[in-house]
Amino acid sequence: MFDDVVKMIDEFRINKVKNKGKYKQFKNSIQKNIIIELFDKEINNGQIKIRESNDISIRKFISTKMSNMRDYTDACCRYLRSTGLINISKGRSLSITKEKIPDVEFILSTIDRNPIFVDDEKQYTKVLYNPELPVLYTDNDNVLTKKLTEYTDMSLPHINKLTINEKKEILFDAIEDKKQNILNQQIINIKNYQQYDDIMSTFDDIEQKNVLDIPLILEWNTWRAMTMLDGGTITANLKFDDNGNPMSTALGNMADILCDYDNYGLTVEVTTSKGQKQYEMESEPVSRHLAKYKKESGKDAYCLFIAPTINEACIAHFFMLHKMNINFYGGKSVIVPIDIKTFKKMLTDSYKASYLPNPQQVKSLFDYSLEIAEKVDNEIDWYTKVTEKALNWLEPSC
Repeated sequence: MFDDVVKMIDEFRINKVKNKGKYKQFKNSIQKNIIIELFDKEINNGQIKIRESNDISIRKFISTKMSNMRDYTDACCRYLRSTGLINISKGRSLSITKEKIPDVEFILSTIDRNPIFVDDEKQYTKVLYNPELPVLYTDNDNVLTKKLTEYTDMSLPHINKLTINEKKEILFDAIEDKKQNILNQQIINIKNYQQYDDIMSTFDDIEQKNVLDIPLILEWNTWRAMTMLDGGTITANLKFDDNGNPMSTALGNMADILCDYDNYGLTVEVTTSKGQKQYEMESEPVSRHLAKYKKESGKDAYCLFIAPTINEACIAHFFMLHKMNINFYGGKSVIVPIDIKTFKKMLTDSYKASYLPNPQQVKSLFDYSLEIAEKVDNEIDWYTKVTEKALNWLEPSC
């Protein structure tokens, strides 16, 4: 179906231009028609019950399948990104990394696209778990030599004396150095507010779901925003590709972003989850990550929790942790939850300020949160006042 799918994509792009200003309705209509066609048999037989839902309607069935397809797409994009061969331009479009075009051409010309051993699990796993398969472009000694002349200042006679494994290790280190230089330049541009418009527009795209792999782009863009917001050393725990583009979200058992402000620290956690799921997924890990950072850094530390909306159960949980001296969490856990809209206002205030905000002004938000938690009667009052403070974080008082 390759040629048919290409034709459908071309037609979609033409019709997208014709439906400018009505793209969301146009896209939904296309998706609905595809779902109806793909699941024609199930729909006609009345097999539209959705797991974990009592809503037995064709509308619920179609919306669930549309959501599932987006999840499949996100997973596919993550697999492609993890190869290091594919770029995602601001989370919107896929393209082959310029430096990796020879690698991709080699794969396409040497590997059969037809599945093999699909009926023989033993042979299938033998191929799947073989670290020497498939043979890659960089497994060739001459290719490694050529790349080392491009990425390093080593002389050709010196390179030729190396074993193939030594060449691979040196090339890996050289590519890592190049990536770090790219990231360092990005940080300079971000701190100079050169990326302000791009950061804000990316948050808009995330809210409108106009990006691929929303959790990854949200985490990456929040790292950029925290880097721009004030001083300090801001470290993203997400993985970057060779060109400094986001590849995958932070691993487990660590905060998404770490902010070192010399005399104190800050963890930043971001999530796209909403409702009760947000509480179930985030409440305990967020406080545990903060405790881990406190122990490892030996500093006072706080946490900024950012989500599209903040669930009431999370508000109650974080409010409670302000008041409880729990040894496992390193004492009281000062975790301030704010929604993306509030966070964007904080960025705008920083951008418009006639001076460069400093880490002490960031700390004042958490000091205020701890102070007000002791004065108010309930978590709603606390969250309301903390949000007001965040919306006016550069003013002496809210």
